[in-house]
Amino acid sequence: MFWRSGSQIVAQIVMWGATIIVVRLLDPKDYGLFAMTQVILVLFNFLNGDSFSSSLIQAESVDKKRIAQVFGMLILSNACLAVAQFMAAPLAAAYFRQPIITDMLRTQALLYMATPFISLPSALLARGLDFRKQAAANMAAAFAGAVTALTCAELGFGVWTLVYAPIALFGVRALGLTYAARLLVWPSFNFRGAQHMFRFGGALLICQMLWIIQSQSDIFIAGRVFDPHHLGLYAEALFVTLIFTGKFIPPLNEVAFPAYANLAKEGGHIGTAFITSARLTMFVALPLYLGLAIVAEPMVATLFGDKWLEMAPLVSGLALAMPFFALQILCSPATNALGKPRIYLRSSIGGAIIMPVAFSIGLQWGAQGLVHAWQIAAPLLLIVTLTLTLPEIGADWRKLLTALVPSVIASGAMAAMVYIAARFTGGLPAPTELAILVAFGAACYLGLLWIFSRQTLQQIMDLVFRRKIAVA
Repeated sequence: MFWRSGSQIVAQIVMWGATIIVVRLLDPKDYGLFAMTQVILVLFNFLNGDSFSSSLIQAESVDKKRIAQVFGMLILSNACLAVAQFMAAPLAAAYFRQPIITDMLRTQALLYMATPFISLPSALLARGLDFRKQAAANMAAAFAGAVTALTCAELGFGVWTLVYAPIALFGVRALGLTYAARLLVWPSFNFRGAQHMFRFGGALLICQMLWIIQSQSDIFIAGRVFDPHHLGLYAEALFVTLIFTGKFIPPLNEVAFPAYANLAKEGGHIGTAFITSARLTMFVALPLYLGLAIVAEPMVATLFGDKWLEMAPLVSGLALAMPFFALQILCSPATNALGKPRIYLRSSIGGAIIMPVAFSIGLQWGAQGLVHAWQIAAPLLLIVTLTLTLPEIGADWRKLLTALVPSVIASGAMAAMVYIAARFTGGLPAPTELAILVAFGAACYLGLLWIFSRQTLQQIMDLVFRRKIAVA
């Protein structure tokens, strides 16, 4: 977790340093157009074969034949996806009523060429819990993406900046991971004897399809109704609030999946490990998001500039829904590691129903309606997911809630204090106000935990400095 999360933090610092500069040079319209292409990319990406790579992590044993079969499946599926996206690009442009989408999607089809050389090495390294080599490749890729983004933005490439930067990032990451894993097998397109791969990967594939419906339905629905400017404001607000859940928790899940799988093979108790994981995640997520809800306006003004101030109320509202979402996406690695992807499937079906229905209703009230949809749907989906997950992994609601109580109480008290303090800092320059409120909030949160729940702080310190913690 140190290497995977640490590299992710460094990579995000690099990427966000570049993003803060780039976002000031581009317009909300550019991000609206980019968000439209992302819906199509995500829609196609669930077929990229990554779920079949995951079968290598969960399997009892693997050999070169199995690795070659997965490699062949990855190459075949991604080549087909590249061709399909190239052909479908004009249809997507017609749906969104934006002709430039055609050229953007056709250029972005290059991303599929790198996927086999990212997915397979990542799975092989994860199986051996070797995240140190992954860290080096990911950081090199982040630097490549950041440099490309800055260069293109300074040269006036506009929306194409957002197209070329991920291509550079994917290319460098593919080269780095392939070298790190010493991937020296020829792909095999003979899939006889790969029934386990297809069963396990197929179940995850369906879950990924349902996840896409859940996670992309807001942009897909709003993209045809909103103009690029307002869609860009909502999409960027969502991106900001998903930084933790979308950028830091997935790497933790990448570590959790093979770790849970190894724990299950050794007869360990996954339920206890899951509760500890939830406790540590909420220790960060709760104060982060409650604080963000309060300081959204000075944060947007400081980092994005005045032309993005319309985004502040959206960030504030979305932040309140994200702790529920963060806890919900922690669940799937535990049940998948037990070889029970049906649990993930059922919760994904719930998400694919709850979220689009909420967005369809909320759309009637514009972007704020989508925010309110998140605030209602995210807690509901969490309840459904935990109800399905906890009994299967040997955990219960009482233990989970008991583990979360210290962070919930401390975060709520901290948020109240920061809200009151914000009444006195409103006249200060935005950067000064942001710095004061963030520092004050952090001091309040840590101080409250130190007084009322030192065990929580001790567990975090043990994780960071000793690499060994006592489970909850």
